[in-house]
Amino acid sequence: MAPQSRLKLASALLAIASFTHLTLAAPTGTASAPAPSSLLGYNAANKVINEDTDDISYTLVPGQTDTAVIGAYLDFNNVENPQPIRGSKGGTDPGPRTEEYDILNPDKLAPPGTDHGDVSNAQWPMGLSHMKLGLSRAGWSRQQNVDNIPVATEMAGVDMRLEEGAYRELHWHKAGEWSYVLNGSVRVEAVNEDGQTFVDDLSAGDVWFFPPGVPHSLQGLQGGVEFLLVFDDGSFSEDNTFLASELFATNPKEILSKNFGLPLSAWDHIPPGELFIFPGTKAPTDISAQNIVGSAGLVPTAQSYTFHLSQKANDHETDGGTVKIIDPTIFPVASMFSAAIVTIKPGALREIHWHTTSDEWNFFVAGSARIGIYAAQGNARTFDYHAGDTGYIPKAMTHYVENVGKDDVIFIEVLQATHFSDVSVGQWLGLTPPQIVMDTLNLTNSTVSQFKKEKQYIVPGAVVA
Repeated sequence: MAPQSRLKLASALLAIASFTHLTLAAPTGTASAPAPSSLLGYNAANKVINEDTDDISYTLVPGQTDTAVIGAYLDFNNVENPQPIRGSKGGTDPGPRTEEYDILNPDKLAPPGTDHGDVSNAQWPMGLSHMKLGLSRAGWSRQQNVDNIPVATEMAGVDMRLEEGAYRELHWHKAGEWSYVLNGSVRVEAVNEDGQTFVDDLSAGDVWFFPPGVPHSLQGLQGGVEFLLVFDDGSFSEDNTFLASELFATNPKEILSKNFGLPLSAWDHIPPGELFIFPGTKAPTDISAQNIVGSAGLVPTAQSYTFHLSQKANDHETDGGTVKIIDPTIFPVASMFSAAIVTIKPGALREIHWHTTSDEWNFFVAGSARIGIYAAQGNARTFDYHAGDTGYIPKAMTHYVENVGKDDVIFIEVLQATHFSDVSVGQWLGLTPPQIVMDTLNLTNSTVSQFKKEKQYIVPGAVVA
């Protein structure tokens, strides 16, 4: 081949190779900006850009400079740029972050120095739960279960609203259903396996319970109703409820006709599936109009599915707040549900305690609080709660509930137990021989002599200097 021809061939091959390299290395639409190899690893030409990230404006709140183990509540409301600093611990955070989370959860941002190790999540705001909406603006529900608090294996909760006249349709569950009416009024109806019937009207502060498998319905009365449901199964889901609408939609019409002795045409307009929450004919004012009775009669009063807790006196009244208890000793049908409705005044404390046989599920109706949990093996963690939040504390773990706001805290603590009980740390030490306590905790006799021999339930908020 002539030299000129060889030169032309070499040029052509080089052009093809270059084109192929470009095509394979940078296909259309995926090419990255060209960068010199000097950007890989160390190269003297690469300069560090020094930025003063400590030059940020922030204010430390009262208690934030105290020794970390004092652990006072830090109020970050109306404070610019709250920081993860507690005593001599922590440092500044220039961001990026969402400050609203820090304001709501100061004990996550700047935890007390007594927090240590790992404690399973014990808090879930219902405001972060998916809202399931009823038909024609008739109501809604949202839930918390093990998907939100994995350690909450024994109980799950649902917050539900029914507008006036709206139904939570005829249904039943595999789990037991305990409920507390938050506001408004509701009519509840049920039929048990013996064919005994039940109907009652409830108001804010009242309670109902339906055992597993008992079919029932709920209807909002004048002004509507909102209620809290607690189920004895942490994996409970509202989507796993047995519904009358689905029962009829999933049985052949021929079977329905044989079962009820009615023509096929009787089923022409049954719902095609779930109704869930839907508007209906308003309940008659006179409840006796819905008091249907068969040969088995009514559910006996001793096994009543409702309890008018709103009319019961408080069990404990202290300078720091009140406690009202309902458990199977007075509401026997709910054989494993025991609960306390607790009101804590600003600054006061539901005393440090633990439950011996049951986990605790709780729901905050009003106010702002924090719960400190000790979980053994040196592990402790502090969580913050606000109205609409749920919490969960496994059995035997000590905890307190402190009102950290300016308004009363109202919360419900629910146990799976035959009666409501706890072990008070204060009473335990008050009833232990003083020398044992002094030797164990290195306390003086004057300190130990002040420990109370009776449960306090709620203690006032004053801190003695």
